[in-house]
Amino acid sequence: MKFTFQGVNAEELSFKLNHVRLNPEDKVDMKPQFARQVRKPNNDDGVRLVSLAIKIESTEEEPKPFDLHCNLTGVFKLEEANGEAEEKSFVIEATKILYPYLRSAVATLTTSAFIMPVHLPAVTAPVFPEDRPYFVFPGGTVN
Repeated sequence: MKFTFQGVNAEELSFKLNHVRLNPEDKVDMKPQFARQVRKPNNDDGVRLVSLAIKIESTEEEPKPFDLHCNLTGVFKLEEANGEAEEKSFVIEATKILYPYLRSAVATLTTSAFIMPVHLPAVTAPVFPEDRPYFVFPGGTVN
C-alpha cells in the first residue's frame, strides 16, 4: 500500500506542575499511558487521521512531579487498502512515522517547563503490543 504523510498537528499539549515533595533518593516511575486512534474523514476516503497520545498523571498512590498530556494527529493520504492486513500495515507504519514527533513534543514540553527533560525511548519495534504479531524483524516476527 502506498501512502504519503501530509503533516502533523498538535491537538493537545499540556503540562501541570504538581507540588509533590520527593526525597532526592526516590525514583519516580512515570508509567506513561499511550493511546492511538485512526479516523477516516467523512469527506475523503483517501485520507486517514492517525492520532498518538501520551498521558502521565499523578495519583495518590503514585505521586508524580507533573501531569503531562500530549496528543498529535498525523494526516496521511493513501491509496485504497486491499483488506484488513494492508490497513493494519498502514497503521503500524503511520505510528512509526508519528512516534518521533511525540518524543520530540514531550521533550520540548518538559524542557519549556524548566524541568529536566523527559525523553521517551527510541523504539524500533511497534509501540503498541497489538501491532507486534504483524511486525517483521529481519530475523522473523516478534511475539
